[in-house]
Amino acid sequence: MVDMKISEDITWIGANDNDLKLFEGQYVLENGMSYNSYLIKDNKNVVLDTIDEKVTNAWKENLTKALGGENPDYLIISHMEPDHAYNIGTLAKEYPNMKLVGNQMTFNMLTNFFNDIDLSSRKVIVTEGDVLDIGKHKLQFFMAPMVHWPEVMVTYEQTEKILFSADGFGKFGSLEHEEEWDCEARRYYFGIVGKYGAQVQALLKKAATLDIKMICPLHGPILKENLEYYINKYDIWSKYEPEEEGVFIAVASIYGNTLIAAKEMAKILEEKRAKKVVVSDLAREDWAEAVEDAFKYSKLIVASSSYNMEIFPPMEHFLRHLKARNYQKRTVGIIENGSWAPSAGRGMKAIIGEMKDINLIEPMVTIKSRMDEENRKQMENLAEEILKN
Repeated sequence: MVDMKISEDITWIGANDNDLKLFEGQYVLENGMSYNSYLIKDNKNVVLDTIDEKVTNAWKENLTKALGGENPDYLIISHMEPDHAYNIGTLAKEYPNMKLVGNQMTFNMLTNFFNDIDLSSRKVIVTEGDVLDIGKHKLQFFMAPMVHWPEVMVTYEQTEKILFSADGFGKFGSLEHEEEWDCEARRYYFGIVGKYGAQVQALLKKAATLDIKMICPLHGPILKENLEYYINKYDIWSKYEPEEEGVFIAVASIYGNTLIAAKEMAKILEEKRAKKVVVSDLAREDWAEAVEDAFKYSKLIVASSSYNMEIFPPMEHFLRHLKARNYQKRTVGIIENGSWAPSAGRGMKAIIGEMKDINLIEPMVTIKSRMDEENRKQMENLAEEILKN
């Protein structure tokens, strides 16, 4: 069960969607998704963000119970993405005296989604560092543009020292499922926010000036202990630095011969004392987990079959996702396979060439249909080169 009471005055009023299998139409979910919303009761009652359409009823029940017959005075809008903003209209109509708090860009977007809300007397525009005094609690606002939309802002509650971090520090998974934070938080980060490392670094610098005792994100668990651990992870991820020394082998194989070669490559690396080797079959496994692992480890080998004189699509899909998320600061090797005119290597090299700060190991390994002894020697050379770089 979710602990709804965060403190004496602050309540989690979110909801879990345990049936959701695909987030944003592309991220596979094994354990559903949480949508977090919060209520602070004080001289003025404040709701921090609304919730996705699908879990509206559960959220409204939690809000009504937490309000205890009172009305909300303010709605703080951290992020206008519909999974958090869908019920702004619902709340605004139900409580016509409630004011809406956001930055200028928030309201520019809000009118696109909700053109039937009269904002003339309800709009409270805040800028960097502004404070909303609601009694015992003081709420300070910090802009976090492109983490991961341009209007995003975070709220720091000064009395209890809580950072309401919008999508920052979020993870996939319902709060009703207990699981390790790192994997699904990493997959969420690089899927949702990964492109915007510089902007995350800017937000971390602001957070470093605050005394933070708790982090309340819009997805995933509330973080109450060992906050340095989570902040350090975000620092590593947003600097595009590897978390672990190791080799991630991403393979796109049509009939299995390229996969056999990739597994042999892993065996060779292990024989040569690689600290960690992980293989992912891109044609049959979750691409977002593969992206996550590519960022996690220090080295990457891509192995692909040729297809229509180009790259087998699962590999092109994977590399384009890496490029879109600013993949960098890695050593990369290439294995291509083709029965008559291998073409995958050329295509992979072109996409990798668009990435910055990549140490590309030459020459690539070229297989003709099935790996032979000469290919194994080439792969041994590749292993030696990639491990010493």
